[in-house]
Amino acid sequence: MQASHHTLLYIILALSSSMFYVSPDCSGEDEQFSLVFTIATFIFQFLILPNGLLFDHFGTTVARLFGICSYTTGTLMVAFSTEALSSLLFPALSLMAAGGNLFMLTNMQVGNMFGSRRSTVITLYSGAVSSSPGIFFVIKMLYEAGISLRSSFLFLSACSIIHLLTTFLLLPRDHIPYPMPDDYTSGITCGKSKTLSLEQITGNAQMTTEEVEDIAVKQEKSFCECLMSRFFVLHVLWLSVMQLRHLFFVGNLNPMLQRLTAGEPSLVSQYINAFAITQLCGVLCAPWNGLIMDRHKGKPRAAGESEQEADLRASVLSLFLTALQCLLFSICASIPYLPLQYFTFVVQVFNDAFLYGGHAAFVSVAFPSCYFGKLYGLARALAGVFSLLQYACLALVNGHLDGNPLYVNIALTLLSLVTFIHPLSVFLHCRSLASQRAISASS
Repeated sequence: MQASHHTLLYIILALSSSMFYVSPDCSGEDEQFSLVFTIATFIFQFLILPNGLLFDHFGTTVARLFGICSYTTGTLMVAFSTEALSSLLFPALSLMAAGGNLFMLTNMQVGNMFGSRRSTVITLYSGAVSSSPGIFFVIKMLYEAGISLRSSFLFLSACSIIHLLTTFLLLPRDHIPYPMPDDYTSGITCGKSKTLSLEQITGNAQMTTEEVEDIAVKQEKSFCECLMSRFFVLHVLWLSVMQLRHLFFVGNLNPMLQRLTAGEPSLVSQYINAFAITQLCGVLCAPWNGLIMDRHKGKPRAAGESEQEADLRASVLSLFLTALQCLLFSICASIPYLPLQYFTFVVQVFNDAFLYGGHAAFVSVAFPSCYFGKLYGLARALAGVFSLLQYACLALVNGHLDGNPLYVNIALTLLSLVTFIHPLSVFLHCRSLASQRAISASS
């Protein structure tokens, strides 16, 4: 199990419904749990960049051992936390976030073993990470059946043995190459060939001159040029705004349900369970965005259209639908009508799956592949910094707004309109390139 920000939220919900509430007025505890969640999610986002550098430099085994140590320490700290030692939750969830982060990075390379279905496998894995709160749904059910949280977290700690076995028996010490050599083996004998042919480097022996030139053009861009490009700046804004909207929703979920249910414990538990069940469906929602991104494949390109331009053109619909889902989700979350939140949960899990899968896909097609890890991690890190605003939003709701998030929800809904700028920019860029081709063809 990898610790996504949804997993961290569900841990908070499980704990907040158990041993840490000691008074009828739970606003103080809610604020502390919100702070724990904010710090842990920030660390999860921000550490993707340095963890990626760690993985690139030292390889799979070192990165996973570091992740296992961090994650296991975190679960043990949660297991031994009590009302008197509730401050342990701050380092515990942060360590779980750091460990889960490294599991995610090292496991995503498994997609390299599936050739033409690589993106599908990576997308499915991304959805599986989003579905990880299902583990804590089970823990919550076990707690309500009389099994202590300590026992459950000790069991999770013991499960790190499985991670050790997969690290040493199934995964390479270094990296899984892409494209894969013909004689590459997996399992206990996992290794790679000593030489790579030109066909393996390009991944396609039948690449046209136009495709080779297109790859060369992409590789000519420097990292700084990519970093300062309009695409990257708008993409970070697109990612940051939607992530902030999601994190505010999940961070405020328990207080919101307490408010809408008038504090009825059984009803709050019912909706929290519904939220957890919808999160399990992330693994089913994630591949749809990949299908949208790949819809142009198999279709003939326009005369003179490069492969990268076709990829960018295909990404417009994905970026637009993700922004539209976020707007719909934000509107539903803003309406203080309890039964509507079932639908909100469904839209939220679709949007979340589209958001992170679309982020990885766009970075892979818009920028040189040699910068993918850096740009992917940097975008997530910058979005993580931006997400710190969620705690300010939560503090505003709990303080000046007396627990009513309506005005903050309206503000975030209006802010979500900014996300439509990114797909519009990519669309205008593709149309400009098409116009230039048409002019060149007619001259």
